[in-house]
Amino acid sequence: MYPVLFHIGPITLYSFGLMMATAFLVANYFFTSEIRRRGFDPRMAGQITMICLVGGIAGSKLFSILENWSDFMHDPTGQLFSPAGLTFYGGFLVCTIWIYLYIKRKGLRFSLFADMISPVVLLAYGIGRIGCQLAGDGDYGIPSKLPWAMSYPQGTAKPTYTLIDFFKTHPIERAQWHYDSLAAITVGKDMMGSRISRFDEIVTVHPAPVYETIFCVIAFILIWNNRKKFDTEPGKVFSIVMVVMGIERLLIEFIRINPLYWGLSMAQWISIAMIIVGGYMLAFYYPRVKATESLSGTSKA
Repeated sequence: MYPVLFHIGPITLYSFGLMMATAFLVANYFFTSEIRRRGFDPRMAGQITMICLVGGIAGSKLFSILENWSDFMHDPTGQLFSPAGLTFYGGFLVCTIWIYLYIKRKGLRFSLFADMISPVVLLAYGIGRIGCQLAGDGDYGIPSKLPWAMSYPQGTAKPTYTLIDFFKTHPIERAQWHYDSLAAITVGKDMMGSRISRFDEIVTVHPAPVYETIFCVIAFILIWNNRKKFDTEPGKVFSIVMVVMGIERLLIEFIRINPLYWGLSMAQWISIAMIIVGGYMLAFYYPRVKATESLSGTSKA
């Protein structure tokens, strides 16, 4: 894990911040190229990317606070200004609303712009997960002995503390991993001065951020290479991305550690909603619109 890449005097470069910046730069590049291809002013790409940057961070933090309300009440200032604790769906929903208002104010068609930016958001999300992996910020999964499972002793969120709620409800795994005895042994400090326990060194968990990066990059390539097929059906690419993102997050949450509500995490409930909405649009809405336009001999594209 490399949460801190290097120091230049008083300036510290964090891996998570670097990957977030990289994600937005890459997203802006692809989004700008798509806007040019569609014949719109490329300056809009920078404006919409900035909306995503501000709205994404604000929405992610807001939903993270709601999802971890007890931690926020215990330390409001620390939780509010901590660079950790960002919930993607919060940022996604806030950005979608802000972009919708921006596009409508310009008198343009939201579905068209949603098609252009949604695959790019998928890619940016995957790149951002590289930052989570390098920082070891707690987005990893439950304990595992698979060959590719990883330990996170240098992570900003130590397994000793991140997995404590999991072990409370999984006593067999708690005993198997010798949590109580190993978590009490201090073996040193990380590069930021935080305590490392023997448990942090030994336990290996699912590298969930790596899974998500691989999935998102592959999905982006497939959707991006086929996007032109849907140029005459505005909103269809956006619907496909919603279904894909919903499925990805719904599945990955089964091996992650988040608070559950009626058996599922908040992210999973949102994922299910996205799959239903996106699936409905693909299965019923667009075929009906296409049939109507064919009968009238017009197209709204």
